[in-house]
Amino acid sequence: MKALRDLNPYIWKYKWRLFLGVVFIVFTNLFAVYAPSLIGEGVDALNQVNKNYFEPISDAELENPGLNKDDLVENASIDLPPSLDFLSGTFNMQPDRTTGINTYEGLVDTIATIALLLAVLYLVTYFIKGIFLFMTRQTIIVMSRLIEYDLKNTVYDHYQKLNVAFYKRNNTGDLMNRISEDVSKVRMYLGPAIMYTLNLAVMLVLVIGVMFSIDPELTFWALFPLPFMSVCIYLVSSVINKRSEAVQKQQSNLSTMVQESISGIRVLKAYHREDYSRKNFTRESDAYKMKSLDLVKIDALFMPIIVLLVGLSTILTIYVGGLKVNSGELQLGDVFNFVFYVNLLTWPFASVGWVTSLVQKAEASMKRINEFLQTEPEIQNLQSEPTEIQGDIEFKNISFTYPDSGIVALDNISFKLKKGETLAVIGRTGSGKSTLASLISRNYDATKGEILVDGQPIKDVNLYDLREAIGFVPQEVFLFSDSIKNNIAFGLSEANDDLVKQAAMDADVHDNIVEFPKGYDTLLGERGINLSGGQKQRISIARAIVKKPQILIFDDCLSAVDTETEETILKNLKHIMKDRTSLIVSHRVSSIKHADHILVMDEGRIVEEGDHKSLMDSRGVYSELYQKQLLEEQTA
Repeated sequence: MKALRDLNPYIWKYKWRLFLGVVFIVFTNLFAVYAPSLIGEGVDALNQVNKNYFEPISDAELENPGLNKDDLVENASIDLPPSLDFLSGTFNMQPDRTTGINTYEGLVDTIATIALLLAVLYLVTYFIKGIFLFMTRQTIIVMSRLIEYDLKNTVYDHYQKLNVAFYKRNNTGDLMNRISEDVSKVRMYLGPAIMYTLNLAVMLVLVIGVMFSIDPELTFWALFPLPFMSVCIYLVSSVINKRSEAVQKQQSNLSTMVQESISGIRVLKAYHREDYSRKNFTRESDAYKMKSLDLVKIDALFMPIIVLLVGLSTILTIYVGGLKVNSGELQLGDVFNFVFYVNLLTWPFASVGWVTSLVQKAEASMKRINEFLQTEPEIQNLQSEPTEIQGDIEFKNISFTYPDSGIVALDNISFKLKKGETLAVIGRTGSGKSTLASLISRNYDATKGEILVDGQPIKDVNLYDLREAIGFVPQEVFLFSDSIKNNIAFGLSEANDDLVKQAAMDADVHDNIVEFPKGYDTLLGERGINLSGGQKQRISIARAIVKKPQILIFDDCLSAVDTETEETILKNLKHIMKDRTSLIVSHRVSSIKHADHILVMDEGRIVEEGDHKSLMDSRGVYSELYQKQLLEEQTA
């Protein structure tokens, strides 16, 4: 249970709820233990009446036909159970012809009244027990729900701190499974497992204490089979742990497969691969089923073993107790008490197997959660003081190698970009253009060299202020399942209709938006599925420029729009980019020819640089690329 120790701070946070839960468990079990004693007392009372009613009368008297029934109870007396001592003044326990007890009918009425009062007292006892049981659940179970809420928030908050590389290494389905299924299994430990464990502990102390006070020897025989239960639990617990972990891993695989299938449903249908997807799902689902059945087979051993051992305890109780009653060592009611007490322990002991399974599952799930919670973000904010960003950027001999793949993306890159200037980066796919943009926003840290922002090393700049000062349009557009207005206003602390509209107009998407029936209030499907690629790119541009950032980064964001729309957008962006530092990454010369400075990259290196005119005059890579693209446009 080492992994579960990490939950102790959460439990300590709600310690008073747990304390009250323990108090309520004690009172619940006090009344649960008291109730069977009423049955025993009732049995002893009736047995005593039976003896007192018949024993004083001889066989000859019973055979005398002239004997009055009143004479049969002449020597009879009734001993009230201890629970009804407060009624001792209500009934005259000695024979008296004036009370009505000394008649046969009066005796039956008196016994019936006592039995009724015991039954009422028994019901009242269980009613009070039910109230305390309700309060137990309102404290411990509610505590587990509150911790579940806190734990999910902790995991989600940690997800937000982890860098981009983490999300490239882990599947979305696995991330979702750990914050949902794994946290839910941990909650079962915090709620039912703790509650039933405490309940068992308290009940054991109370029941064994009462049983021992009645007869130590009978207590030994009644509880003799129960330690074997602990041995069985110990033997299978490690197997449950391993199989629980295997089930959780397979569930993550299944969740990932389903998530990818749903996200890529258009590709599946376009290639008519629905049957292939179904077969994959069936294969993963069958694997999950088999692993779950392996776990269930072990779980299935607990209940039969526990019921068998509790049944054996009952048999031993009745046998040994019967011998003691015959020898006069015990009252018959004591044996009844023991039978009830043994059966009272049935569910708590039966729950041991279930609770053990819950704990083992929670242990496996908490290990998986801790794997992520203990993952430290590679990109750390080392500056707690706020930083005002002006926009000057300088790369000094920057090299970068992706840690997971080992691919060298940038090799000895150097340039200066002053506030208000526009730098363009062009090159073939895989030349390192997007990586360069990612380094500016510190999605990654350079392997070698130094990046300066306003003359300071980028690691000394407040990370959150840096990203707040950047308007970033990624190459892969992502839109949220929300209204168009909220998607554009995503970077604003408070939505402003005028700013949103102006940003949409600058991105040349306003006319498209107003054509929708609900305009800016149109709800987008998942990832903006109800928009064209060009519309999604332009909304993404509007989202970047609406907050008027000091640094603008456009990562090949005009690839899905036609040349005419591209010209309109670039024309609108000119006044926005004025006095702002801008970086334009593109594979199209038409998108960058107006930039102040252009870097031509190939295989992570700068092969040419200058403005459009100088690069054209040099008749190098840039000029050749421009001529090819121009020819493609003319023949299109």
